[in-house]
Amino acid sequence: MKKSGILLSILILTLIVFAGCATNNGTQKGKDADKVQVYTSFYVLADFAKKIGGDYVEVTNMIPAGTEPHDFEPTPKQIAQLQKADLFVYNGTGFDQWAKKIVENNQGKMTVVNSTEGIRLLTLNEEEKNHKNGGGADPHVWLNPMNAMIQAEKIKDGLIKVDPSHKDTYTKNYEQLRESFIQLDKTYQYKLKDAKAREIFVSHAAFGYLADRYQLKQVAIAGLTPSDEPSPKELAEIVNEGKKMNIKYILFEPLVESKYATTIMNEIGAKPLTLNPIETLTKEEIEKGEDYFSMMNKNLEVLQIALGVK
Repeated sequence: MKKSGILLSILILTLIVFAGCATNNGTQKGKDADKVQVYTSFYVLADFAKKIGGDYVEVTNMIPAGTEPHDFEPTPKQIAQLQKADLFVYNGTGFDQWAKKIVENNQGKMTVVNSTEGIRLLTLNEEEKNHKNGGGADPHVWLNPMNAMIQAEKIKDGLIKVDPSHKDTYTKNYEQLRESFIQLDKTYQYKLKDAKAREIFVSHAAFGYLADRYQLKQVAIAGLTPSDEPSPKELAEIVNEGKKMNIKYILFEPLVESKYATTIMNEIGAKPLTLNPIETLTKEEIEKGEDYFSMMNKNLEVLQIALGVK
């Protein structure tokens, strides 16, 4: 990991110099020079940036549609393109580790926004740490709408910093988005309040903030990334817990296959449901007009089924 990080830093420095020369020789092909160039480290931030920036921004999500973000590394071409950004928004907290190197090597040409700065971070509790190959800060803050609202506000502030002439528009668009977050939170609170069951068995520990916000207990089969695999002993403990709680559903992610979650599902006689961490959307979902809010509402329907309130 250290070796790959050093190589990435060297590559970034080289490409920064190259990109600087290229910028002096002409404009970026295919980009609207009149719009604020915003680059984001994953889907949710791109979605918020588009909603806040509207017609005054051109937003590029560094991670291609349908790509699992935990193992993503940018290509040399993407790093070179990023150097032409006016604003770079990333999640932080280790979710987009590659972005840290880019931020460290930023020569001040672009404004950088760490969207999780100031948000209260959760860690796996002691019981979960024993099950999940160690602890660490949970990066999936956006699954609590109130955290997502903070991230959106930071994007708004970043846009105003690089483009103060459209401050009123960015502020107005953010306020509309803010109301959507508040309404989403109220809907979750109302529709989950009567759930007698409070435990959700998930394929990996992506839903801690959602569980914390709505008084649920997340039982995760894998850790903070899908590659954090459980041991045979841990699998047995989860199976026993699932049987004891009479768990009827295991919540899988749409882009990650988990043989361990499948094993547990079969052992306890549960059924599969899909709960989306909204780390990325597929090209087809984007073309259908899906976004953060539509996916969160679909997640709510799944949770209602899993918790027996629908």
